[in-house]
Amino acid sequence: MKNLRSCLLVMFLSAASLASASVESTIAKARAYVGNEAALTGLKSVRFTGQLSTTETTPEGPREIRADLEIIFQDPYRQSIVATTANRIETTALDDYEGWQRIVDPTQPTNWRLTLLSVDQIKRLRANTWENLSFFRGIEKRGGRTEDLGTAQVDGKTAHKIAFVHDEGIVFYRYFDTSTGKLLLTETEAGGRIREEGEMIVKGIRFPEKVITTNVLPDGSERSVTVTFNEIEVNRMFPAETFAVPAMGSGGF
Repeated sequence: MKNLRSCLLVMFLSAASLASASVESTIAKARAYVGNEAALTGLKSVRFTGQLSTTETTPEGPREIRADLEIIFQDPYRQSIVATTANRIETTALDDYEGWQRIVDPTQPTNWRLTLLSVDQIKRLRANTWENLSFFRGIEKRGGRTEDLGTAQVDGKTAHKIAFVHDEGIVFYRYFDTSTGKLLLTETEAGGRIREEGEMIVKGIRFPEKVITTNVLPDGSERSVTVTFNEIEVNRMFPAETFAVPAMGSGGF
């Protein structure tokens, strides 16, 4: 019986080792598709500027929403997203373990509303920042893990499906083309789907030109948000106040 248990343990460890090797092989191929190793390991910040567009349902019918967008990710765990429309400037930011959102009316810039984000929201922003700077490798160093979920078909291509588990409630399921390593599709634990289109190569790194996120709403309908980038800038280091919680002063409420 002891020998049987030993054999089963060896078989289990061998299977786990093969799965780990398969995941690492796919991650290496995915990184090579995105850019050379020196460029990826040297990435400390990235700034995107572009436009967001989506459609919301109103009593009067569908209404298109457009916003100018600036997104900054900076190591370690700094993030800023500024969405600007004619009547609203919304900033969502992460400063390591602090997260906040500020809403400003452009016609009354001294009056603004500040909200501190919850622990769960901060966890998600931290995961999102890691995902945008690390290019699939090293999640174990931040307390997460990868899971080999085998192969699947995406748009007629065979893909290796890997789960990037940051927390039990924060998971990115990524599908990589087994031939090229290209990321074909990302799903979230909540059922959202993220697709990338086009490409912009900046300092040796391949970024998408467009990102389309589709989520299922409570009523069962779907809502898509499209972000199109005009410019991408890497390794510009932004000052601490870009991410720090704003002082309330006389304008906040």
